[in-house]
Amino acid sequence: MKTYECDIVVVGAGPGGSMAARYCAQGGLKTILIEKKAEIGAPLRCAEGVSKKWLEEVGIEPDPTWIRGDMKGAIIKSPQGTTFQLDESKAGSEVGYVLERHLFDKALARDAAEAGAQIMLRTSCTGIIREGGKIVGIRAKSMGEEIEIRAKCVVAADGYESQVGRWAGIDTSLKLSDIDSCIQYRMCNIDCAPDYCEFVIGSVAPGGYIWIFPKGEGVANVGIGVAGSKCKGNGDAKYYLDKFIAEDPRLSKGQCLEIMGGFVSTCPGLDCAVDDNIILVGDAARIIDPITGGGICHACRTGMYAGKVLTECAKTGDFSKKALMPYEKMWRDRMEDKLFRNWMAKERLATLDDDTIDELIKLIKDSDIGEVNVYNLLKVVKERFPKVVEGFEDLI
Repeated sequence: MKTYECDIVVVGAGPGGSMAARYCAQGGLKTILIEKKAEIGAPLRCAEGVSKKWLEEVGIEPDPTWIRGDMKGAIIKSPQGTTFQLDESKAGSEVGYVLERHLFDKALARDAAEAGAQIMLRTSCTGIIREGGKIVGIRAKSMGEEIEIRAKCVVAADGYESQVGRWAGIDTSLKLSDIDSCIQYRMCNIDCAPDYCEFVIGSVAPGGYIWIFPKGEGVANVGIGVAGSKCKGNGDAKYYLDKFIAEDPRLSKGQCLEIMGGFVSTCPGLDCAVDDNIILVGDAARIIDPITGGGICHACRTGMYAGKVLTECAKTGDFSKKALMPYEKMWRDRMEDKLFRNWMAKERLATLDDDTIDELIKLIKDSDIGEVNVYNLLKVVKERFPKVVEGFEDLI
């Protein structure tokens, strides 16, 4: 069996994996980044929307190559049709770009390669290698060949499924209420606002929301997330999305160019995302915005944090759980309060009926909010509907 030797092996070349590989390689570590698919970033498993403000934080320069649309604002709708439109001057970090995600992912992988990481495509992790109870690498199948990759530490960046984390003994299980079933169509021949992202909440998407992300020239990503606890049948997400499209005259004559589906975790992160010689990033660590299901920003941040911590660990040769704990502190200091607050908000919103949601949107529409983000919206809600934020008032 062929064996590769490296300092760090990263499993998964999504944003989290590529960022981890980049920062490890920049730190002088011999890094191998593996990806099970034949093409990085494809097939698409994302609505392709990101905010703008965090890109500089993680060292990503906006590039017209992977930006499909620069949004002016967002539109939030209730099932009754009450609409709250906000432009970029008020939307703040909630407004950003609609990506060509496959090109974005390739750009991040290219950055990792330019930093010195080795990329191996069509290479699937098949297990963890332990010796004397210690993780010393992974088993994989590369282009049909069984191989071993020996490493001082494994970075699990393998997304929602998180097999590597489970094989390493980390509990990544989820409650049904912390899973969204999602389906998205890339549609053409539709009539939607060309530079506003649209969100529809309420019974049209139980426990989640419908999104319309424009991509120009009558094309948009039109998708839905439905809370797992609200699903009663196998095809609920598709049923609700098809019903919405059929009843919306802007969309009803559209045609599908692409269909994608999958699941998204909506919990506020794992209890601990590290163990001896292993570190989990992004979706694998359940570090994702529970209220929006957005995870690109969180994956990039955690990948960067992982790379920086591993670079420091390499100086002493200690990749124990204790040595990796600065990673836990980094992501929790930066994101944990917001993730928990949004998780609690998601739990409460899932219990509201359409009339209450309509009242909420009217209230927000008539409020004088300087910058519209989840935090400021919840501050307004707290005054009129205190029960919605009961239990996490101290985070608002």
